[in-house]
Amino acid sequence: MNALRYSSPLRKLATILAIVMFALCLLAAITGVAIAFYYTPSTTNAYSSIEYINNQVTNGWLIRSLHNIAGNGLIAVSLVQIVVMFLGRQIIGGWIVGWVSGILLTLSAIGLGWTAMNLEWSQLGYWRLNIELSIIESVPLIGQFLRQLLLGGDAIGTISLQHLFTIHSYLLSAVALGLSSIHLVATFIHSLEPVELPSNPSNIDPPSF
Repeated sequence: MNALRYSSPLRKLATILAIVMFALCLLAAITGVAIAFYYTPSTTNAYSSIEYINNQVTNGWLIRSLHNIAGNGLIAVSLVQIVVMFLGRQIIGGWIVGWVSGILLTLSAIGLGWTAMNLEWSQLGYWRLNIELSIIESVPLIGQFLRQLLLGGDAIGTISLQHLFTIHSYLLSAVALGLSSIHLVATFIHSLEPVELPSNPSNIDPPSF
């Protein structure tokens, strides 16, 4: 069956998914700001501040749960969106903005998830970060630079946690919100464009019996 016959439904689905992605970004940003009021990015207080949010702050556990759901959901929906756009064969013409913003948004969401796991500062998170930093350091040319950027020194400490918090809360969050807005506008504009149908009847697949 010719993929052009499904172009219009896939465009609508891509637009719906773009709206969901923007909503998830917005939810993650709002709940993230609420969490930041009580979170302390230091090796001595990070874990206890998370426990305080969960157990002492009014509806703190709910806010953290919504934040985690929004972050994980953004990764899942972004990956589905890439599949939908691929099936719709929309990597042509003016749709390049939607493609680029969607892929970059997916990478940003993965980065947000990675930094969020390390901000909890549990024993598991500490040793996992050690392993991940070793992997990052092995990247040719920029590995050492990235390790120093994340660590802020030669060893994991409070400065490292502050760097991760800054990257998560300011850099990646702002990038994700901007990309989700661009992606939503791009998919919406593209959904309003007329669907191109094959002009030659011979290009249409015959019905199967």
